Amino acid sequence: MTMEESVKVSIGNIPYQVSVDTRGHRWLSDEPEDIGGGDTAPSPGELLLSSLGACTAITVKMYANRKKWPLEDVEIELAFNSELKPDPLTTIIERNIVFKGDLTDEQRVRLLQIADACPVHKVLSNPIKIITRQD
Repeated sequence: MTMEESVKVSIGNIPYQVSVDTRGHRWLSDEPEDIGGGDTAPSPGELLLSSLGACTAITVKMYANRKKWPLEDVEIELAFNSELKPDPLTTIIERNIVFKGDLTDEQRVRLLQIADACPVHKVLSNPIKIITRQD
């Protein structure tokens, strides 16, 4: 399998706890206890939200650094919102971004635009095709 970025995921005998490995890094994912997991790690959905949040924060910080803007900190809260779903095939993710630093209103507006340009946001905002193979 040839890919730009890849991870390996495996599950053993602990109900719903998976091990994720990539480039020498390892972490876990699990489901909450109320659906049979052990709640030992973030759920897959939480990991997806964290990917979007991390990518957004990094992209905004890189842009502000290049522009030499006084962005001190970025805080992002993300959540799935099933109440706003217009139809069963649409997923709504709410993302609230707080920029800390002595920024102008124009800089804050531009940073919000840059947030939408992060690579994970682009992936999630465009059609995705998943090709599944079996070895």
